[in-house]
Amino acid sequence: MSTVCLPSEAMAAELPAGVKILIWTGHGDPPEGIEDTEFLVGEYMAGPLAERALARMPNLRVIQLLSAGVEPWLPLVPDGVTLCNGRGVHGGSTAELAVAGLLSLLRELPHFHDEQHAGRWSPSHSDDLDGKRVLILGAGDIGRRVAAAVRVFDAVCTFVARSARDGIRAIDELPTLLPEHDIVVVSLPHTDETHHLVDARFLAALPDGARVVNISRGTIVDTDALLAELEAGRLSAFLDVTDPEPLPADHPLWRAPNVLITPHVGGGTTGWAKRGNRLVREQIARFVAGEDLVNVVGDSY
Repeated sequence: MSTVCLPSEAMAAELPAGVKILIWTGHGDPPEGIEDTEFLVGEYMAGPLAERALARMPNLRVIQLLSAGVEPWLPLVPDGVTLCNGRGVHGGSTAELAVAGLLSLLRELPHFHDEQHAGRWSPSHSDDLDGKRVLILGAGDIGRRVAAAVRVFDAVCTFVARSARDGIRAIDELPTLLPEHDIVVVSLPHTDETHHLVDARFLAALPDGARVVNISRGTIVDTDALLAELEAGRLSAFLDVTDPEPLPADHPLWRAPNVLITPHVGGGTTGWAKRGNRLVREQIARFVAGEDLVNVVGDSY
């Protein structure tokens, strides 16, 4: 019998036969039998378990997360333990927010919101996606969903990833790609390679009037460099993530022109728990049956 440790009772429904269920968030006293845990599900948005909590599980073989990002967990995963992320749980809602934010910039919705509250009927022309060249950093679930959405409105998309392959350009091609694109959507994981990838040189290579959308990790963008471009009026941005995060109330990014900010809510929709629970059930069924798991995080993360 396999022992699985879940952060909530809600995930325990419809699990396969032959599974012993423990409920523990990783905080407070662990339940009896925690040392038998083979499959651990991390609590969403709660951060990683402490090393001492993981040390209570000598038989651990799999850690399943409900987030796409896994950076805080990487240094803590014991040798021989497989780490899986929540790819697919938040992809649709995060891509949805990226497109919503981009359209808000293009159609100047914050401006019209201000006009509404001032009681002014002031029609004006705004921009659109037709013919826009969209550079999508990251060719995973979120990036592909963004591309599918904006292509409906006749945008042209280019994917960029760590290495080139069919239909995807390599990161080292960015210097030649950036001047040719009107919009950049950041949907990469944060790694040593992507830290401050969007820096002053990156931003300066974009054409005047370009839009930057970041719905992955704030640390991929150099905040000071972006702030300088926003204050100069050359670029605009939609940010669901920032660096630092949470953004302090006195941070100048809040009051910068040409920026729309949401507080890291890309995955925060009512349907995420249903999708997360389904992924957990499917992964545990594969584990019990000895089948390959999905969403395994490898060295290339």
